[in-house]
Amino acid sequence: MSDGGSEGAPERDGLRAALAGLTTRGRSFLAAGVAAAVCSYLLGQADLLRVGLLLAALPLVCVLVLHRTRYRVAGSRTLAPARVPAATESRVRLRMENVSRLPTGVLMLQDRVPYVLGPRPRFILDRVEAGGRREVSYRVRSDLRGRYPLGPLQLRLSDPFGMCELTRSFSASDTLTVVPRVEPLPAVRQVGEAAGYGEGRQHSPALAGEDDVIPRGYRHGDDLRRVHWRSTARYGELMVRREEQPQKARCTVLLDTREDAHPGSGPDSAFEWAVAGAASTAVHLLERGFSVRLLTDTGSSVPGPDGAGSFAGGTGTGSADAAGLLLDTLAVVERSEEHGLSAAYDVLRGGNEGLLVAFFGDLDEEQAVVAGRMRQRSGAAVAFVLDGDAWSRGPGGIRFSDGQVPVAERLQLLRKAGWTALPVTPGDTLPALWRAAAERTGTPETVAGGRS
Repeated sequence: MSDGGSEGAPERDGLRAALAGLTTRGRSFLAAGVAAAVCSYLLGQADLLRVGLLLAALPLVCVLVLHRTRYRVAGSRTLAPARVPAATESRVRLRMENVSRLPTGVLMLQDRVPYVLGPRPRFILDRVEAGGRREVSYRVRSDLRGRYPLGPLQLRLSDPFGMCELTRSFSASDTLTVVPRVEPLPAVRQVGEAAGYGEGRQHSPALAGEDDVIPRGYRHGDDLRRVHWRSTARYGELMVRREEQPQKARCTVLLDTREDAHPGSGPDSAFEWAVAGAASTAVHLLERGFSVRLLTDTGSSVPGPDGAGSFAGGTGTGSADAAGLLLDTLAVVERSEEHGLSAAYDVLRGGNEGLLVAFFGDLDEEQAVVAGRMRQRSGAAVAFVLDGDAWSRGPGGIRFSDGQVPVAERLQLLRKAGWTALPVTPGDTLPALWRAAAERTGTPETVAGGRS
């Protein structure tokens, strides 16, 4: 939930700006009053002067009262929730409070929203008593992910006589974050595999750093069965072996964002499918205890909260916060101008990445070779390759682009390099493809050493 709090007061424009808010009725009364005063002077009629002063004073008094009132109206906005998946609604509540000792006239509220969230909401509020408050609400919805500003809120006030209308623009605004849709993936597992450590789950000496890998000295309470007699004889003191403890299984989710690799645009495009797939995979693996890193073709990765290059998974608020940060990043990811995957390969070849899950767009032969090399630095690799030829066809098989390399050739190159590669066509769902990947080589996470 996001609370905009009390909106900031605008700068006082002065009475000159307030006079500009006179309506046609107010200007007519003012003109009639001035004309009556002039006529009374020319004709010598004192009664006509009184009428003229009354006609001119009424709109001026309304201007003064309304000018004072508009700075005594407080507004706030509440957005719940502030982060929603694409195609999901969020409710916005507007609250107006009259903090003056005088009642207001008719109020019109108008909140600024981007056009992709729907029409601009407008509300008419009747007279608000002194110290009173009113609440209204509206819904916003977007099929496109992104970050959308809401506000500032505009308030139009009018006096009971309709002589003057003034607009107040508040300063505060809120942001609605529309994240990719996350599909729950099946917790499939390779049949007959024991629950234990796999090749993707690494080990490290217990209670030791990387530089302290030799048997350590005996400490009170150590099990005598762990005594390392060779080291004891060498150092002349009792030495014990270090037990190994498992490290968290690691995974890198690679998202191909190249503009020329994904045909089409819009919420049903191939690129949006890949972004949603990367989001679903990252959240799924975080929930299963993986340490997840998000990497794009540009070589940029999403750093973890501790400054490292990955997010630690597991259960509890830590995993939920990590998933939220990843989704916020994917909410604003855009297509890149890169023409290859070399930058991502340079990052991956720096070490063993454990499990590698990639979402590729169109790959020519050169980029398929680069993708094949990525497999050498991972314990297991699963690739979802979007069939650009299928995604570039509209309803009825109309083809909007040509020159696409057949997806079968790309899949063959990747599979020869050791990838578990599956094609993605319009209408395919990631849960079904995830299960298909498990049927080919075992569950992706069990291949990498995760537990089911």
